Amino acid sequence: VQLQASGGGLVQAGGSRRLSCSASGRGFINYTVAWFRQAPGKEREFVSAVKYGVGTTYYSDFVKGRFTISRDNDKKTVALQMNSLQPEDTAVYYCAAASLLHYYYYSAERCYNFWGQGTLVTVSS
Repeated sequence: VQLQASGGGLVQAGGSRRLSCSASGRGFINYTVAWFRQAPGKEREFVSAVKYGVGTTYYSDFVKGRFTISRDNDKKTVALQMNSLQPEDTAVYYCAAASLLHYYYYSAERCYNFWGQGTLVTVSS
């Protein structure tokens, strides 16, 4: 499966942004899709994931209550709605996919074998 992330841009603190991850290829419904981010000078970190099939969602503690992940299997897309953005959310956001990944491994980037190119979100104070 190939992934393409989009939707990044400049947003003021407290604002919202919606990222989209579009997939091509077969069997999208069987892939867990996650968002990771990498801030300048920092390591890449897990943000959120949506399970294959029915789409159970998972979030890192620092985005719970602010970000919402969702998937549309018919359109082969995963969205990340980001609200109440803060300057510390500034990062390149990557979507990633892994086939039938168990939730135990959702935050482990080494378990994802398909990655999008990343989209930059800049939050100004």
